Amino acid sequence: MTGEAGVSRPRGLSTWTTRQWLRSGVAASLVLLTLLGLTGAWILGRTATISEDLVDVKSPALTTSIRLESALLDQETGIRGYGLTGNEEFLVPYRQGLQDQKTYTAQLAQLVDGEAAGSAAVEKNVRIWQERIAEPVAASPPGTASPLAAARATEGKAAFDDVRSALAAQQDQLRADRVKARADLLATYDLRNWVFSAIALVILAMAGLVFEGMRRGVTSPLEKLGADARRVADGDFSHTIVPSGPADVQRLGAEIDSMRQRLLRELAFTEQARSQLDAQAADLKRSNAELEQFAYVASHDLQEPLRKVSSFTQLLQRRYGGALDARADQYIDFAVDGANRMQTLINDLLDFSRVGRVHHTHQDLDLGEVMKNTLSALSMSVEESGAVITHDPLPTLVADPTQMGMLWQNLIGNAVKFRRSDEAPAVHVSAERDGALWRFAVTDNGIGIAPEYAEKVFVIFQRLHTKDAYSGSGIGLAMCKKIVEFHGGTIEIDSTYTAGARIAFTLAAAPPEGAAQPEDTALPETDAPEQDAERGADQQGLERTS
Repeated sequence: MTGEAGVSRPRGLSTWTTRQWLRSGVAASLVLLTLLGLTGAWILGRTATISEDLVDVKSPALTTSIRLESALLDQETGIRGYGLTGNEEFLVPYRQGLQDQKTYTAQLAQLVDGEAAGSAAVEKNVRIWQERIAEPVAASPPGTASPLAAARATEGKAAFDDVRSALAAQQDQLRADRVKARADLLATYDLRNWVFSAIALVILAMAGLVFEGMRRGVTSPLEKLGADARRVADGDFSHTIVPSGPADVQRLGAEIDSMRQRLLRELAFTEQARSQLDAQAADLKRSNAELEQFAYVASHDLQEPLRKVSSFTQLLQRRYGGALDARADQYIDFAVDGANRMQTLINDLLDFSRVGRVHHTHQDLDLGEVMKNTLSALSMSVEESGAVITHDPLPTLVADPTQMGMLWQNLIGNAVKFRRSDEAPAVHVSAERDGALWRFAVTDNGIGIAPEYAEKVFVIFQRLHTKDAYSGSGIGLAMCKKIVEFHGGTIEIDSTYTAGARIAFTLAAAPPEGAAQPEDTALPETDAPEQDAERGADQQGLERTS
C-alpha cells in the first residue's frame, strides 16, 4: 500500500510519529523519576528522623541522667556532712540538689519513656533513701551530730548504693539506645548514598538512552534528509530523496521529494519566465529614466516661453498701465500674477525633482549651523511677523546640507506664515535621541492643521487655503516628506497637539545604505546655467526696450 506521496507507508513501531515517541519516552522517564524521587524522599526522611531522635532525644537524655546523678550525689554529700557535724551549711547543697532533681527528672520524663529507660527504678530507690535517711537527718536539730545518721549509716549506704545502681542501669540503657540510634543513622547514611548513586546511574542511563534514541530516531534521519535537501538545493534536482525515521519525518521527506519533482517540472518554465522578467525590468528601468529625463527637460523648457510671457506682460503693465480702462489693467495684473505663480511652481517642481537625485553630498553636518543660516534667510519674514523662534541643542548628523537647509526653511517658514492674526508666532524646535534615530518636532502657535488633513498636507500641490489667504505652491511639505524619507526617517502631523501645529519627524544619525549615492540619470544639469544666462539677457533687452 502506498501513501499520498508515492512512498510505502511504514508498519509497526515505525508508524509512530516523533511526538508519540517523545510522549512515550517522557511518560516512562517521569514514572521512573517519580519512583526514584519517592525512594530518595523516604531515605531523606528516615535519615532526618533518626538524626533528630539522636540529637534531640538520646543524647540529651543521657546528659540529663548524668546531671540527675550529680544532683543526687550533692544531696548525699550534704546529708552525710550535716549528720556528722550538725552544720547547716551542709544543707545548702542538699536543698539545691532537691531542686535540680525535680528539674532533671521532669526533663528526662519528657525525653524518654520512664519504663524503657529505668526511670521508675531510679525514682523508687531515691524515694526510699530520702524517706529513710535524708529527710529524717535533715529534720534533726542543728548544732550537734544527728544520732539518727549514726544509727542508720549502714542502711543509708546500702540505700544510696541502690540509687547508684539504678542510675548506672539507666545510663547504660540510654547509652545503648544512643549507640543503636547512631548505628541506625550510619546504616541509613550508607543506604542513602547507595540509593542516590543508583539514582544518578539511572539518570545517566536514561540520558544515554534518550540521546541514542534521539540520534537514531530523529537527528540521523533529519541529517540525512537535510543532506538530501541541500544536494537538491545546490542544483541536483534529479537526486531522489528517500525518507526514513519516524512517520512524520518520513512524511516530511516524501513531501520534500514531491516538491523536488514539482520544481523539476517547472524549472524550464521558471527559466523562461525569468528571462522575460529580466527583459521587462530592463525596459521598465529605461522607461523610468526616459520619463524622469523628459519631466526634467520639459520643466526647464517651460521656463523660456513662460519667462517671455512674464516679461512682456510686465512691459505691458509698465507701458500701458493707466492708459487703458480699469478692466484691461485687471487683465494685465491677472496675466502677470499667473505667469509669476507658474514660474514659482515650475521652480518648486525642479527643486522637488532634485531631492535625492542632485543633492546627495552627505557629510558631517551641524544642524545648529543649518538652523542659524535658515533663520538668517528668513530674517525679513521673522522681523515683520515678530516671531520668536527657539530650539533645543541640535545634533550633528551625516546628511546633505542643501536638503537640510530646504527642510528647515520650509518647516520654519510655514510656522511663521500660517500664524494667527492676533498673536505673534512662537516656534520651538525640539530634538532628542531615540536609538539610531533623532526625533525632531517643530511646534508653533499658529492656525494648526485639522486631523482630517494630517495625511493630505504631504501630497504634492495639496493646499488647505486659497492663494489669496496664504501664498505658496503646495509643494513645501511634500518636499519635506521626500527629504526626510531620503535620510531614512518619517514625518507626520501630531494630531494630539491642538494649540497650533506640530510636525514631528525623524532623521537617521547616518544615511541609509545606498542613500548617499543614488542611481543618477543623464539629465541636462549643465544646461541650466546657460539657459538662465540667456533668459537673463532676454529680460534685460526687454527692459531696455521698455
